Parts: sequence; C-alpha cells; structure tokens
Amino acid sequence: MMHLVHVSPPDRRNGPRAGRWQWQEILRATAWSTPAWVDIDTTHASCTHAGTLALAGESTDHGSIGWVALTQDNDESALRWLAVCQTSNPFHEVTLDDHLVTATSTSGRIWAFPREAPQQVKIIEDPAYPHR
Repeated sequence: MMHLVHVSPPDRRNGPRAGRWQWQEILRATAWSTPAWVDIDTTHASCTHAGTLALAGESTDHGSIGWVALTQDNDESALRWLAVCQTSNPFHEVTLDDHLVTATSTSGRIWAFPREAPQQVKIIEDPAYPHR
C-alpha cells in the first residue's frame, strides 16, 4: 500500500499538476484481514466491471480520511489495492472501466487510478485550480 503525499503546493497559474507529489510506501503484505489494519467504516460508492469491484468512502473515526479500493467481485473479495488520502477528503463517487478507477472526493478533486498500476494515479480535475 502506498500513500500519495503532496510535498509542494501547486502554482495557481499552472494548475494542480504543477505541485510536487511523492509516493510513500506504507505497507507491503501478501495476506491480511482488512478490518484488522484499516478502519473503513463508511462506504459511499461502489461500481463493478469485468469481475472487479471498486469501492470508495471514508474513515470517519480518523478525521474523515478518504479511501479507494479495488477488489475481486467474487465470494473471496480479494483486495487488489487500496489508496488512502492523506487529509480529510473522503471519496463519494467511484467509476470503473477496463483501464481506470476514477474517484471523486467531496472537495471535487477527481483522481484517475490505472487499474493495474494505481501508483501512477493522476489528478485529472481540481476545482481549486481550474484549467485555463
């Protein structure tokens, strides 16, 4: 599991991609029980596609921290990956297609996670820094 950290603020003239972001590894495991290590007490949205299930929500017990997960859509519901927002910014919408998991936070920021490489996430829309 990796954590996307904003290490420098974006330049308002150049939009959200101008800021520097960095991935930090939080956890590496081959098997675990999700409720044992992350509090995912509220699921706001889900979407299924091609045998997978995308979920989005928040951990209200920890300051409304947002999370997005991709699992297998079967009896085992095996976790493929989980992304956790650094700050209070829960996710309330999620869509899924052959290539992307797209999640929208309550602040309106839209994140596009490649299904097979979530560490290559991109912010494709940010209302705080509208495109010119």
